[in-house]
Order: sequence, then C-alpha cells, then structure tokens
Amino acid sequence: MTIIVRDDGFHGEDWNAGFAPPDEGAARGLDLAGDAAPEDLPPLDEVAAIRVTFPNFADGRGFTLARRLRRMGFAGRLRAAGHVLADQYTMARRSGFDEVEIDAAMAVRQPEADWQARANWRAGDYQSRLRG
Repeated sequence: MTIIVRDDGFHGEDWNAGFAPPDEGAARGLDLAGDAAPEDLPPLDEVAAIRVTFPNFADGRGFTLARRLRRMGFAGRLRAAGHVLADQYTMARRSGFDEVEIDAAMAVRQPEADWQARANWRAGDYQSRLRG
C-alpha cells in the first residue's frame, strides 16, 4: 500500500495517471532516478508530475534534482519516493518536493506524527530554533 505524506499528514494515492520512465513517451508522470539529467527530459511544461526515487536515505542527489527542476520552471507535482525518512521531510519540502511516497512498512516504523513534527518547514531552520 502506498502512502503519500504531505504537510497535513498521510493520504492515499490520488495520482491515477501513473509514472513512467522518460523514454516511454507521453506519460503524464515521469519516474526519475536521483541522478537524472533534467536537460534530457521532455519539455517540462508538458509534464504534470515527476516522481524522483531515492535508492537509500543517504543518497541526496534527489534533493539536488528537485531543486534543479524547480529552477528550470517545473511547476507540476513533484514527489520523492523510496528511502526517504521523516527526518528528511523538511529538506524534501525546501528543495521543491510537494510530497513524499512511502510504503506501509515505513509508515509503521515512522508514523504520521513523526512526519507531522517536521511539517512546519517554513518556520526557520533547525539551528536558529536551537539558538532561539
């Protein structure tokens, strides 16, 4: 079961158009690895959603890719998927992701409250809160 994490908590899957690799043509949603080259993608204004997969929690290339996509003008839905931890939710949101996709096992290990504790990602950075 897929769970979508947003600032307001856990949700069921609501993207019904699916995701496919860029070389499969006219998919409404693209599936990308964190090391994908944005310049090799179809025109971003023709893409409604992009899912960036994280092979493990220590691989931050997906965050860089999200930032690059937003700077290139991608305004669609941007989803992080795979090995993303609740502790990384703030970074995901700040780099441009709208949501994170996790599986049911991750939701048990890191329940909704763990993710919600990091949902106030606009309220200053961690270091300033420690000093405050």
